[in-house]
Parts: sequence; C-alpha cells; structure tokens
Amino acid sequence: MATFHHHHHHHHHQQHYPSADLRRLFHRLTIASSLSILCFSLVYLLTGCCESELTENSEIKPPTREFLVSGSGWPYERNGTSVAKEVTTAVGERAFIGHPGLEANSSGKEWTATRRLPQALIIGVKKGGTRALLEFLRLHPDIRALGSEPHFFDRHYARGLDWYRSMMPKALDGQIVIEKTPRYFVTVETPARVHAMSQDVKLIVVVRDPVTRAISDYTQIISKTHDIPPFESLAFKNRTTGQIDSLWSPLWIGLYAQHLERWLAWFPRTQIHLVSGERLISDPAGELGKVQDFLGLQRIVTDKHFYFNKTKGFPCLKKPEGSSKPHCLGKTKGRTHASIDPEVMQRLRDFYKVHNQRFYQMAGQDFGWQ
Repeated sequence: MATFHHHHHHHHHQQHYPSADLRRLFHRLTIASSLSILCFSLVYLLTGCCESELTENSEIKPPTREFLVSGSGWPYERNGTSVAKEVTTAVGERAFIGHPGLEANSSGKEWTATRRLPQALIIGVKKGGTRALLEFLRLHPDIRALGSEPHFFDRHYARGLDWYRSMMPKALDGQIVIEKTPRYFVTVETPARVHAMSQDVKLIVVVRDPVTRAISDYTQIISKTHDIPPFESLAFKNRTTGQIDSLWSPLWIGLYAQHLERWLAWFPRTQIHLVSGERLISDPAGELGKVQDFLGLQRIVTDKHFYFNKTKGFPCLKKPEGSSKPHCLGKTKGRTHASIDPEVMQRLRDFYKVHNQRFYQMAGQDFGWQ
C-alpha cells in the first residue's frame, strides 16, 4: 500500500487499513468534483505521493533541460487530474468496486483510468507558444496531457499505434488526452497518418508572426549549436539580389498557408483551431477560453490563473495553493532574440506579406502581423 501524505497534516501515515485509504481517496475524488481540483491537485503535485507512478509510467523520462519547470521540478506528467492516477496506481484498478456508496456505477468503469489514443493534438508551430499552451491547458481537470513531444507521426510511426498509446497518460472516461509535437504541422506525411488514427481528432495550431518566429527559431539553433553562420547568410540565397531562401527551415516553417492546405486535404476546417501566439501572451485567458470551447470543455481555466511576469515577458501561473512558488515556463522560454539588421527584417516582412494574406483567407481570421 502506498504511503499517503495528507496535505493538511505534517506527519506521514505509514500504514493504515485499506478502508481508510479508500475513504481518503473517495474523499479526494469528492473534492475533485468541485473546482477546487485546480488548487488541490497543484498542492498534490508538490507532495510527491505515489512514487510507484514514476516507474509505472513509460512517459516519465529523465527530464531534459528543455522541459524542466524552472526550479520546481514537478514531474511533467502530473496535471490537474492526477487524482485519476491515484485510483489506479495507489489502490489498484478495482479500488471502488463494492465500496459502500459507489454501487450506482455498476461497472466501476468510471473510476478506471486507461491509456487511450489522443483525441486532440497540438500540431504546431515550432516557437509559436505550444509549450505555454500545453502547460496552461493542463490546469483543466478534464485534460490529460503528455509532457514530452512523442514525435510519433513524423519520426516514430513505424513503432505502431500500440507503442503510441503506451506513451499516453492514463485518463478517465470523460477526459481528453492530448499531446503536442510542433513538427507535425510541417511534415508532409503527417496529415494522412493522423487521419488514419482518427478522422475526428481535434487539431490545434499556435501561429505567430513568421518573422519573429524565424528569429526565435534561429536563436534556439545558435543556443544549441556552435559556429552557426549569421542569420542573413542563411536567410538569403543571394544577399545582393535579396533573394530569400524559403527552404531554410526557420523560413519554410512560417509559410503557414502552404502547410495548412495539406491538413485541409484531410480534415475539415472545423476540426482545426488556430491560436494566436501573440494573444496567448497578451491575453492568455481569452485564448484559453476559445481553446476550451473548441475542445468542448467547460471554461475552467480563466484569468484568475495568470499573472504577467515582466522580467520574462510571459504570463505565469499564479501561486498554486500550498506552494511557495508561482510557476513560470522554463529557462529556455522567452529568450532574448538574436539582433537582426532592420533592413533584413523588412525584406522578410515583404516576403511573407502575400503568404500571410493567403493564410488569413484560409483561416478566416486576420492575425495582424506586420
């Protein structure tokens, strides 16, 4: 039997009778049904209960620097619905069957969390704000999110859907399983492969001004690799004629209309939701509201969850109850961009102008990029 730490007690319970455990768990699930699950489960993140879960879950890899939460070191796989996990890991699948007061659920199925293929994917774009979106979304009790980027449809497709399913966090019946791999949006084979898994999967794309996105991309590249040539020499095929190399990855990714068109060959526009990366920063609650609507979820993540960190230039999550520290994205987020010649910037804006206009038309939405 796992050791539980009750968040309002300071001593640890070593052993107690199963019924006491069940009562405590049931008590937790009752709390969970109210909105207090948000604060409550965040408290939970920090109590480090159920170490068994770490071995049991294939998706908890040693966190790489990119995914570390600044200083807090929460295992990423946890989120607002870790209560569901407890049922299975701490007490076993059949925990609630035959428990007094729960006979109404004849099968006990509602209490059993299982690994399922995702019903929603964040497919792009790289450097658009996908990590921020995922971290904000996982505050919702009905979202179960995979912390790492599985790269199944682009890199590991040969491993098969069973492998992919095994990567997913366990989820209860009404919960939505989601993963993010920003490369999906730009890889040619991906739409057909995703469609083969599910025709009604919901797709989310965070888009951002292609010029600032390219510079952010380049900034990430130089932070990871030595001796990268200057931005200009990579962005232009020919500096004197000003001919742009649109196949250079940081520029190619920003041709959103081209990529969206490939997805629209496989999925109706109604199944694709576009998030403004800029508004995700300036009005996180507003953008999150629209995403929750798109996913068919109650609007539970609201402006009460955010505060703006002026140093980082990013919204952060307000202090979770019982934690001394608020939660911002990791160190690799909100980097200071490499400085680029204004003339080069203008040349890029001109280059993207026609592409952006076409994208606005396909999207039915003007993102207001300059």
